[in-house]
Amino acid sequence: MKNLNFLDKLVFLINSVESLLLLLSYGLSYVPPKTFSFLSVLSLSVPVLIILNMAFAVYWLIKLKKQSLLSLLVLALGYNYIVSFYKFSSQTHVLDFSFSMMSYNVRLFNLYNSIKEDDIPKKIENFILEKSPSILCFQEYDSDTSLKFESYPYSYVTANSSRYTSELAIFSKFKLINSATIEFPESSNNAIFSDVIVKSDTIRVYNLHLQSSGIDPNVEPFDSKQSNRLINRLAATFKAQQVQSELVASHISKSPYKVLLCGDFNNTIYSYVYRILKGEMLDAFEESGTGFGRTFIFKYFPFRIDFILSDAKIKVVKFSSFTNIPYSDHFPIIAKFLMED
Repeated sequence: MKNLNFLDKLVFLINSVESLLLLLSYGLSYVPPKTFSFLSVLSLSVPVLIILNMAFAVYWLIKLKKQSLLSLLVLALGYNYIVSFYKFSSQTHVLDFSFSMMSYNVRLFNLYNSIKEDDIPKKIENFILEKSPSILCFQEYDSDTSLKFESYPYSYVTANSSRYTSELAIFSKFKLINSATIEFPESSNNAIFSDVIVKSDTIRVYNLHLQSSGIDPNVEPFDSKQSNRLINRLAATFKAQQVQSELVASHISKSPYKVLLCGDFNNTIYSYVYRILKGEMLDAFEESGTGFGRTFIFKYFPFRIDFILSDAKIKVVKFSSFTNIPYSDHFPIIAKFLMED
């Protein structure tokens, strides 16, 4: 510190605070939101903290200063978090796979014209027909849509009632032998599952939509006047998500079949709910994705809040996030799988 000028001392002070916050954040996924709700909100800042510490490390390396070791050490300790944030390489062409699954929050097929563009439902349908996933899972589905998805002879859709603000749906080219809804207490969100016959095996497919804060980050202001209200809303949302994720995780633990889980988690990989739901399963993006795996339209940052998780006995051979399909506030994601004996 003695050899640093005043500006560099100030930079290192900020660097130290950001490094400490990142170090503390590594344990946030183990903190139940119902216990420390404020800390659960802090988990949203983990990607920003990672980028800031990378920037500080580069700053000190350019200056050939040993202060670079602080951020480098903290980043090294969180290696698994960093590789989950960005994937540098992936297999680009897959010849052999058993089946594929798409997860897509379609925001009611643009029912309320949130996107000022014509024929959004038809464009979504054309995209799905082009990709032709074996199993298709929708969040915020609208059963009153004119779309029929006739290439999928089997389906399960949640009952449309005043209790649900939107629906979930599973469409399949494979036979469904059992389906049901998992209701979340005091919530308009829910989860569904279907047992799917894939070749000579049976797989239980879960499709869920966890509690949303109702905040539109692209519209609502994030100034100091609004910050307390937003933090309180997020804290309440994450508490509800804890109950919902634990309910689904408990249901998954009793499954007699291999499991695939997909949906809109409304939270990130650094959250308690992601850790609880993932358990011992594989994250398709981490296995075979590339880039940021962005799934949510947010102009300031590449958020990944939609996931496809698979049983370790089902090999993920390809994952794609279609950021060129702007027909909802979420991007569709697809994973390809290879069944192993």
